[in-house]
Amino acid sequence: MKYQVGIHKNKNVIFIFFDYEANLTKEVKNWIGSKWSQTRKCWYVLDNQAYRLKFGLEPISIIEKNNELYLTVNEINVPALKKYIETLQLKAYSLSTINTYRNEFKQLLQILQAKNVDELDEDRLRSYFLYCVNTLKLSENTLHSRINAVKFYFEQVLKREKFFIDIPRPKKPSILPKVISIKDIKKLFEVTENLKHNVMLKLCYGMGLRVSEIINLKIVDIDSNRMQVFIERAKGKKDRYANLPETILEQLRDYYRVYKPEKYLFEGQYGGQYSIRSAQQVFKTAMKKAKINKDVGIHGLRHSFATHLLENGTDVRFIQELLGHNDIKTTLRYTHVSEKSLQKIKSPLDNM
Repeated sequence: MKYQVGIHKNKNVIFIFFDYEANLTKEVKNWIGSKWSQTRKCWYVLDNQAYRLKFGLEPISIIEKNNELYLTVNEINVPALKKYIETLQLKAYSLSTINTYRNEFKQLLQILQAKNVDELDEDRLRSYFLYCVNTLKLSENTLHSRINAVKFYFEQVLKREKFFIDIPRPKKPSILPKVISIKDIKKLFEVTENLKHNVMLKLCYGMGLRVSEIINLKIVDIDSNRMQVFIERAKGKKDRYANLPETILEQLRDYYRVYKPEKYLFEGQYGGQYSIRSAQQVFKTAMKKAKINKDVGIHGLRHSFATHLLENGTDVRFIQELLGHNDIKTTLRYTHVSEKSLQKIKSPLDNM
C-alpha cells in the first residue's frame, strides 16, 4: 500500500493506493470513515494522528495545525492571532482552554476582515458584543467565553489594564446537574456487553470522573494495593486521588488481560489514547440500548456519583475532595438535586 496526504472535498485526507485484491479491499472498507473517491480512483480516510500512526506517516505537527488557523483571517490580523496563541502557551494554559480562547478570538478577527484588531476601542468592542447578542443570538455561557477570550487579548497580550471594566456581562443561568437514578445506571451497565466499554462507564460513575480524566488514565495510575487511582493534572491542573471501587477490581484485571493496553488504560482501535468523542459515543449508545430517555451526557455519571454519595450520607466536604472542586459552592449544587433532602419536604396539600 502507498499513502498520500492531500485535500479532498475541502477536508484533509490520506489517500490509499494499492492493487486490487478482494481481501485487502474488504479490510480497507472496514476502516472507520473510509470512503472511495470516484475522481481519484482510490480509497481515502480523514487525516488524523491515529491513521498517521497506523500508516507510519509523520505525525501532524503543531505548525501544520496552526497554518490552517490563519487561512480565514486577514493577513493584517495574522500577527495578532499568532501572538495570542503564543501568550496562551507561555502561560501554560491547558490545550482545551487554548483551543476555546483561540476559536472565540478568531470569530472577532473574521468579522473585522481588513480592520486591525489593535485599533478597536471600548465602544467598538461593546458594539461587537451587542452584535453577538442580538444577531448571533449567543447563549449566556458562550458570550461569557467570547468576552473572556477577547479580554485576554487586550489585557494580557496588549497589556491594556482594566480595558473591559465598563462592558457589562450577561447573568449566567443557574443550571442544576442532571442526575441518573441508581436503577437506570444498573440498567446501563447491564446492556453494555463490550468489556472495555463496560469498565469505562463503571469507572466514570464509580470514581466520579470527568470524560477527560477517564481517557487520560494511565496503567501506572492504578494502585490496587491501596485501592486508589491517581488523577493527574485534572481540571485546573490539579492532581488528586480517587478511590478504586472494590467491586470492579477483578473485572479490571480481566480487561487488562484481554486488551493488553500499553500506556493508557483505555486505548483506541489503532493504539494511542482513547478519544473523548469515542467515550461520549459509548455512553450515548449505552443510554439508547438501555432505553433511558434522558437528555444527559457522559458527565451525568459524575453528577450521579456525587448525588448518590450525598444521599448515602457522605459529608459534602469529602465529596468536594473526591471530585476535585476548588470551591465548596460547586459541590453544594448537588444538595439541590438530592432526592433524600427533597423528599423530606411535605407539600401543604398533604397536611390537609
